Amino acid sequence: MTRKAIQTNKAPQAIGPYSQAIDLGDLVFVSGQIPLDPATMEVVEGDIVAQTNQVMNNLQAILQEAGLTFAHVAKFTIYITNMDDFSKINEAYAKFLTEPYPARATVEVSKLPKGVRVEMDVIAKR
Repeated sequence: MTRKAIQTNKAPQAIGPYSQAIDLGDLVFVSGQIPLDPATMEVVEGDIVAQTNQVMNNLQAILQEAGLTFAHVAKFTIYITNMDDFSKINEAYAKFLTEPYPARATVEVSKLPKGVRVEMDVIAKR
């Protein structure tokens, strides 16, 4: 198995000992993305919709670096700190995707890095 790290300056740099994504050839695993502006490495201002849009932009930039799009994504995992945000996240998320939609899990968690309200990771297939 060959592992290749994926890295782009168009998404936030890793803030720990991990890669933005790992390419295994047929599969690409994108690390959890939070709503950081890649230019400033600061959390974006705004509501859950603004945070979701930034997360999706970050994921999209990493997928593009790997030569992929959201159409290649087989699975999303969404972590949110308040399940009451579920419908607003769905609306923002759906604007980036087309049918057939990827498989997905959404999990409410007690806390996320930097106090953000949403984090997502994806698994994509070439």
